[in-house]
Amino acid sequence: MVEEEAKSLPMELSEKGGVENNGFVQNEAFDDKDTNTSSQEEMPKTCVVDADPAAIEEPALKPYAGMPKEVLLKFSRQARYRVTREILFWLTVAAAIVLVCATITIIALSPKCLDWWQASPIYRIYPRSFKDSNMDGNGDLKGIQEKLDHITYLNIKTIWITSFYKSPLKDLGYGAEDFYDIDPMFGSMSDFEDLLAAIHDRGLKVIMDLIPNHTSDKHRWFQLSRNRTGKYTDYYIWQDCGQAAGSVTPPNNWVSVFGNSSWQFDDVRKQCYLHQFGKEQPDLNFHNPAVQQEIHDIIKFWLGKGIDGFSFNAVKFLLEATHLRDEPQVNKSQNPVTITAYSELYHDYTTTQVGMHDIIRSFRQTMNLFSSEPGRYRFMGSDGDEKEDIEATMVYYGTTFIEEADFPFNFNLINVKNLSGNSIFEAVNLWMRNMPAGKWPNWAVGSPNAARISSRIGKEYVNVMNMLLLTLLGTPVTYYGEEIGMENIASETVSKEPMNSNLVVATFPEKSPMQWDGKVNAGFTEGNGSWLPVNSDYQRVNVEIQMTWSNSTLNLYRELTLLRNSELPMHRGWMCYIWNDSNIFVYVRELDGLDRVFMMVLNFGQESTIDLKAIVPSLPSEAIVRLSTNFSNAGKSVNTKLIKTEMGEGLILEYKTAKPVHTMEAFQGNCFVAEKACYSSAFNLLYVNC
Repeated sequence: MVEEEAKSLPMELSEKGGVENNGFVQNEAFDDKDTNTSSQEEMPKTCVVDADPAAIEEPALKPYAGMPKEVLLKFSRQARYRVTREILFWLTVAAAIVLVCATITIIALSPKCLDWWQASPIYRIYPRSFKDSNMDGNGDLKGIQEKLDHITYLNIKTIWITSFYKSPLKDLGYGAEDFYDIDPMFGSMSDFEDLLAAIHDRGLKVIMDLIPNHTSDKHRWFQLSRNRTGKYTDYYIWQDCGQAAGSVTPPNNWVSVFGNSSWQFDDVRKQCYLHQFGKEQPDLNFHNPAVQQEIHDIIKFWLGKGIDGFSFNAVKFLLEATHLRDEPQVNKSQNPVTITAYSELYHDYTTTQVGMHDIIRSFRQTMNLFSSEPGRYRFMGSDGDEKEDIEATMVYYGTTFIEEADFPFNFNLINVKNLSGNSIFEAVNLWMRNMPAGKWPNWAVGSPNAARISSRIGKEYVNVMNMLLLTLLGTPVTYYGEEIGMENIASETVSKEPMNSNLVVATFPEKSPMQWDGKVNAGFTEGNGSWLPVNSDYQRVNVEIQMTWSNSTLNLYRELTLLRNSELPMHRGWMCYIWNDSNIFVYVRELDGLDRVFMMVLNFGQESTIDLKAIVPSLPSEAIVRLSTNFSNAGKSVNTKLIKTEMGEGLILEYKTAKPVHTMEAFQGNCFVAEKACYSSAFNLLYVNC
């Protein structure tokens, strides 16, 4: 009965008894193998059931994970998927194009980033007086390494170490015996390499001195030259000397910087050699190409070691006139026989000769070979020309198309004779008005060759001079110890010279040991003594104690460097002179697009009161004291119609304005900018097209 009903069903079923779905079948042969197995019972081939054919249509297939290629292509060709895909593709292309165009635009409009030698103050170290690590009384390279944390504490990222070449240490080591070695007093080449690595590990840069004009008379080149050995015969400037009655007559009237004739007779060669400095420092002959190549090789050696730049010293003496004529007398009526001082002659034939700048530019080209690596630009500084000849000094900047020094070092502020607001203004203005367009200024208030600020102009002006230094446009250079207000030691102090056992009179009062703490020898050395005595004020003028005083010179210096580093107008904005008189010098720092302005009111004379709003009518009636040489004034509000400063006081005022000084016609001749930039508050970035 059942069999008959089954046979009457109109629907045919497959051998597997259902509708077949091959959606996940990977191998048809697999099905054949299963169905043909001999062990299986033979099933009825078909059966018929009574069903509607429309009801048994194959269900619609939808996309699913793991689809084979054939199924995927079936869906990808459908319009709804194809159009969506094409829209997303072209949107991605358009976004990429917009991003590239925006990047190009930002790059094109962005100002040049300040390089490392522009962005940070430079800290100048006289290594013999900085820190002694081996208790011999002399500072050394390991001592500098021990105190690198002090440099970072000051927010400074560039160190300038004065000469440490192997040398007999005549003239402070500026006559090298070997340009490729370290003087044992300062350590070894390994010590230098360790110091260099430590400096770079902290993200700092280091500059070193190079004095190409002369060597020590102990140098191998000079020993070979005096014996007329091969190519070294003409490495120095030799001339026959006249001899009469057992005395030597020099070839001309040229006088050395240190006084007396610049010619010295040599018993070995039986000729005179030229020395524009000490007789132990014979001048190299830069008319000889082989000598120039020697200096290029020295530059390559130290840059290869990894130093970040050079300060080239005494470069104006590189060439002398070959005609050897007498130089003109300043006082023509003076008896020529009595001329012994350098200042008694015009040095027309021994300084800044034709071709001298070409030699310096060739040094620049060699340094550029090491500046191609990103972030490794090699800085080149030089000394300038005569103090009175500002135009000759500016030539060291080079031109737009001919590179020379990044800047000649500027000592105008050190050379100020009679301190006043006017004299400081004149020193600043002299440099800024003569500096070539597009160049970068620099400033220094101390050096190894000048009395310290405290001794030169008075303790009461140390803080205001540091405030001036760190708020002017350009790169500030600080001589070690000025950040704590160190003073000269007594110039007639007796010291023991390590190079020999004789007692000598110290003539380097501005080079006394750095005062680190109030312990014996001011923490400079743990030995029995130092090469120069420590100043007697070391117990109250030292780093350790000033770190604890909120109103100390050290803490003010640190606050000033923080302000300079953090505020855009302070390190790359406009500088405009507002006022100067016998007491005060007033100027502002501004940036296009930024409404925040900083005004410096610096007193270099006596107590003063000034109405600044009368000078700058757009000035707001009140301003905030951002920093003061007297920390208790910081944060106070002052009336711009009545600003009072005491002797040696400095104020940094902050205010907002929609009309900066550099846009005012009345101040157009008083405003300067280097590496111009404008600020966009909408995008929080700098751009150049103001």
